[in-house]
Amino acid sequence: MSQSSSYQLLGFLTTLNVLNFIDRQLLTSFSNFIVPDLNLTNTQFGLLSGLAFIVFYSLVGLFMGAISDRVHRIKFISFGVFLWSLLTAISGMAKNFWMLLLPRIFIGIGESILTPSALSLLSDHFPKKNMGFVSGFYYLAVPLGITASFYIAGYLGPIWGWRNCFFALGAIGIIFAIVILIFKETPNRKQQLELQLTKDVLNKKTIIDSMHALRQTLKDNYALRLTIYGGIAVHLILGATTFDQLWLVQERGFDRSEILIITGTIGFPAGILGNLFGGIGSDYYTKVTGKARQTFLFWCLLVFTPFVIYYRLTEDTGILFFSLLFLGFFQWGCLYGPITSSIQEMAPEKMRAIVLAYYLLMVNIVGLGIGITFAGVMIDYLLSNGVNEAYSKTLLTFQLLAGLSLPAFYIAGKNYKPNNEEKRV
Repeated sequence: MSQSSSYQLLGFLTTLNVLNFIDRQLLTSFSNFIVPDLNLTNTQFGLLSGLAFIVFYSLVGLFMGAISDRVHRIKFISFGVFLWSLLTAISGMAKNFWMLLLPRIFIGIGESILTPSALSLLSDHFPKKNMGFVSGFYYLAVPLGITASFYIAGYLGPIWGWRNCFFALGAIGIIFAIVILIFKETPNRKQQLELQLTKDVLNKKTIIDSMHALRQTLKDNYALRLTIYGGIAVHLILGATTFDQLWLVQERGFDRSEILIITGTIGFPAGILGNLFGGIGSDYYTKVTGKARQTFLFWCLLVFTPFVIYYRLTEDTGILFFSLLFLGFFQWGCLYGPITSSIQEMAPEKMRAIVLAYYLLMVNIVGLGIGITFAGVMIDYLLSNGVNEAYSKTLLTFQLLAGLSLPAFYIAGKNYKPNNEEKRV
């Protein structure tokens, strides 16, 4: 495939990931609409945003990674986008907690297909030395998707209502699921598919062999394990921020629609700049210093974490507060490209999708799962015991727990050993 076609593929997969994060974030962005409408507790809202989605997303995602290493990835991605988009539309019909719970569970199955398949596909189109940029660009979807969800909730929520927004996004996703079929699978993957029978894709022995190979890869690579542990710790606070909009409205006194628009306006440039800095900056850092991307991650977290902690403590609601909010979004953006590209670099070529899927499994179940679900439980517990600023205390607690990523990334950088297989270009 030509270089221009590779960049077109990168652009479209990033667009799908934007849609992915809009759908994933939409429940959180509409929290101040959905929670009172469905009369949800913080624990119930945490379950909907956390374990209900994440358990299936992560567990099934591990198998989706193994399958992605053996199937036509374009068609597989198309199926995943269609599935999650259909279920997003169905979510708009929910009348209570249970009616929203079921589609949230199965949305996770569809979304678990995208990232392992997409990054595996992109690794066949770009050289290893550029994968920091590629991963960083792909993860521009995080600030773009989150910002879009804020704008949708802030501008369209009061006009359309949250249900109609869910219907519209589901329809858009189904259209995108069809459009992606114009792209072609790589020639080397086509040759592999011709040599294997379709029935072998889901063969029990094949899946078990993949799991054994994954276990051995992790056992043999200490830096890879620590990079995964660091990613888990970082996501503890990213999970807890599911309650940010409730915190901003109930404890900081902002209007629910106004603060959505302000957050999106600040988060958009901050996230974009953070992603570009993380992707391009980590490529440059490794080239100039000869050190690992994990060391770059360590310095990013060490520099920005004190400012993010102060963001939770300050009583200011003006320029200082929003400047700190900007730095928080910038820091989050710095992380995605370097973490995923480090994992891709250390994973054997034929196991990139499943190793990445394992990382997503651990990050989502342990990091986001605990971060979202237990944050909701902690908030309800503190509120029931009459503790003031329950949201602030909970979010600060999880921010401190995320600091466990610092030693993990530092030691991983010291022990980094890249996979020796050369990328074919």
